[in-house]
Amino acid sequence: MKILTYQKFVKTGMFAIALMTFGITTAQQTAGDSAKEADIQPGVTNLGGSVKVIDNKGTIKYLQSKNGITMLSNTTADVTTTTWQLGGTLTDDTFIDANGNVFGLDGIELVTTELPSTDATTESNHGTGTGYTILVRDEATGATKKLLASDLLQSGQESFTAAAAQVSYPLTGSPVLPAFSQVWVYRNGAKLISNVDYTVSASTVTLVPNTVVPNDWTVYAGDIIEVQYVK
Repeated sequence: MKILTYQKFVKTGMFAIALMTFGITTAQQTAGDSAKEADIQPGVTNLGGSVKVIDNKGTIKYLQSKNGITMLSNTTADVTTTTWQLGGTLTDDTFIDANGNVFGLDGIELVTTELPSTDATTESNHGTGTGYTILVRDEATGATKKLLASDLLQSGQESFTAAAAQVSYPLTGSPVLPAFSQVWVYRNGAKLISNVDYTVSASTVTLVPNTVVPNDWTVYAGDIIEVQYVK
């Protein structure tokens, strides 16, 4: 009787171990299985494929990559390795809140020989233009945009030969002039006092001759009026 009980115990134990082994095997991750779009969820687009996994309770789940993350799968010697990495197409507006912490990029190349871009276009891909542009932040939307270096800092100069009593000098090309503190006007080489001897509006410089002695002056025919600005 004892022998029969022992054999029965052994058989029962082996069966239990077999069940446990089967359960552990089926609970392992089956990464790399390509799931069809309909297998994930009806009506949901399968973006860039998916990875099928089975958790320790036997629940089947699918992992997908999207919104700037790329999923790469490589199968070697019956082992599938799936890697998620930065790089891809943003499908949704994305914001990172630095929350007072430093957000930076190391390893950025310093521009030493490249020239500012003159052929940059909106929303272009890399390799479609030359030179460099400058990244700026739109404070209204938080969007990162690019700016031509020539638009970041502009300067200009133009000179006029005055007619008698001429006070208005519109610049060629109608550039929008900055504040008067960034506009310098000279009469026959002598600098005029900004916002006193001249005013600035849009693309026009207007002289304001002084009639009060001893600082009186006027505009004579043949005077050279030079305008310089930077913005």
